[in-house]
Amino acid sequence: MKAMVLAAGLGTRLRPLTNDRPKALVEVAGRTLLERTLTRLRAFGIHDVIVNTHHFPDMIASYLQSHKNFGMHIELSYEEVLLDTGGGLKQASAFFLDSDEPFLVHNVDVLSSIDFNGMLQLHRDRNALATLAVQDRTTSRYLLFDENDQLCGRRAGLAGRPDLVREARTTQALAFCGIHVISPRIFSMIDEQGTFSVIPLYLRLAERNEAVMGYRADRYYWRDLGRPQHILEAAGEIKEGLYREQFPAN
Repeated sequence: MKAMVLAAGLGTRLRPLTNDRPKALVEVAGRTLLERTLTRLRAFGIHDVIVNTHHFPDMIASYLQSHKNFGMHIELSYEEVLLDTGGGLKQASAFFLDSDEPFLVHNVDVLSSIDFNGMLQLHRDRNALATLAVQDRTTSRYLLFDENDQLCGRRAGLAGRPDLVREARTTQALAFCGIHVISPRIFSMIDEQGTFSVIPLYLRLAERNEAVMGYRADRYYWRDLGRPQHILEAAGEIKEGLYREQFPAN
């Protein structure tokens, strides 16, 4: 299984921590966000990774070189212009097209104990196009899933009007965790060009009845690390033992 780490963003919400470094190299409890993400991927048997870059790209390249790529095969996908999640994924498509195996995409600025193997198993069991880790928690942008855990729409905030892309008897509003498993066949379905988000792409494909599934990750630790306060809170939770990296049993 291969993976992509989304690390190209400017990290504006993390300023001043990102004034002199990319967000991937911001530290939480003494380890960079990139190291924490790569360590979890490697523990789940993922050794082939592509990382997209834009903000201070040379710093990421030097950092990986100095750490011998953490014992992994890592390639970089430099974005001269920020391409957002969907555009960045499309630019990196050649990295994944040599296999029919699903791959994992992970935002660099989230910390979690989510079981990647569980996600992959659900993805395969449902023959999904994409499987998104989701939780029942408050967010400003909800994704809506039907009674079969398939994506069917979205909603802004708690009081927003549901925007359904296909019919559903019931819907549940869930928050996306920034971790997803994707089948390479998605690349033949991407018509979008340039800079675009992956979520509208998923919604467009869900409207065509492609299986975009939700993987319920409520029982796992998850934290957004997009703001300095979040970094401090996560460091405290690590120190107190509230977050423990969970790896698969050997």
